[in-house]
Amino acid sequence: MPEAPATSAFQTVSQLAALPAVHRAFQWLHLQEPRLRSWQREITSIPAPPFGEHARATWLCDQFTTLGLEDVHIDACGNALGWLRKQDGLDGRDDSAVIRSSVDMSGVEISDAEVERNSQPCTLLSAHIDTVFPAEAMRTPSEKDTFLFGPSASDNSAGVTAMLALAAVLRSTDLQEQIAGDILFAGNVGEEGEGNLRGMRHLCTASPFSHRIGAAVVLDGPGIESIVTQGLGSRRFRVSVSGPGGHSWTDAGIPNPILVLSAALAEMQKVEVPRFPRTSWNVGHIEGGTAVNAIPEKVEARIDMRSVESTQLVRLEVALHRAVEDAVHAANSHASRQPKHIPLEYSIEMIGERPAARLPESARLLAVIRAVDRHMAIRSELRTASTDANIPLSLGVEAISIGSGGSGGGMHTREEWFDATGRDLGLRRILLLLLALMQIPE
Repeated sequence: MPEAPATSAFQTVSQLAALPAVHRAFQWLHLQEPRLRSWQREITSIPAPPFGEHARATWLCDQFTTLGLEDVHIDACGNALGWLRKQDGLDGRDDSAVIRSSVDMSGVEISDAEVERNSQPCTLLSAHIDTVFPAEAMRTPSEKDTFLFGPSASDNSAGVTAMLALAAVLRSTDLQEQIAGDILFAGNVGEEGEGNLRGMRHLCTASPFSHRIGAAVVLDGPGIESIVTQGLGSRRFRVSVSGPGGHSWTDAGIPNPILVLSAALAEMQKVEVPRFPRTSWNVGHIEGGTAVNAIPEKVEARIDMRSVESTQLVRLEVALHRAVEDAVHAANSHASRQPKHIPLEYSIEMIGERPAARLPESARLLAVIRAVDRHMAIRSELRTASTDANIPLSLGVEAISIGSGGSGGGMHTREEWFDATGRDLGLRRILLLLLALMQIPE
């Protein structure tokens, strides 16, 4: 990393941390822990299964409105959004200064100041609101001392709580005067499983302000020890093989879809998977058939491929198509000699794709978070993971994913837990990052 930007970032962070307003904000965050625990308990009690996040989004919008964010709404994808805008100095000015106006695409007149604002970069602060759990798996969370127990208590009720804390501290103290740019707060949907990052995709590619996002800070889970700067790429497939089926005795000789798909997967097992760049593939689910004495009509498998390099994902996808096609062709060729032969059919459907991408070592965002961690004596390390940050990174937008303080465990299980001890250190880290990020020019 060039020395000059890092030095500039550290100086900026140190100067911001010395401001009385920042000290008051730090104290405010420390004193508000009971309020934060109440928020987190409420979030955790609201089911938010994949494609069923509306109840949480509605709750979050209510909190955004109470905290005084602007333009609070649920967008077309289901994301809960609210804006914290920089002080533009319009109050007290002559009305004629804002009478000059333009007309937006809907025909509504907007001031020159608003036109200019809508062209300026903003910072996206996000936390996903969905869970891996179906609604019926959720239960009323329980508390003991600083601990919260319940599905999604850490992933990602901790991140959503931190996002609310940042909105609250910026609105409840005089720190908003230090904000040098607009911040978009987003409780996004579709991060887990087959959600396929749809909420973040919409924000970064299809929303009316996608062009404004200059940097993205993703709050995901607890902790302060890591900075996710490399997006782990993945592709997920649903593979099915189907045929006429029949009786295991009287129809013996009819191709068996389970055996054919098994042969294809066995062939996939022979494909070389490199350690560098790290790459993997997995069969996570397989089902088919109805009875032990019946040749099944259909079998289906779900396959997950992951790599830090997109070219490896393409290579594995090609190998999967070849293995399945060859297995089905071989089975049909052998069975074609049978009377009344009905050939097997297959399909390979992509059900998820997360692009592999990396934050450049020279990125301004990386320099700033490193400066913050240096100032706060936090020993963090760069990591690779599959998070919402994959999307902006793949589009060339600087992005990181970080924890929200505290600690947690049992992720993606019904025994998930969160410990709020030390949470305020993580919140101070995020606050300094946001303030410094908007002070340092691109």
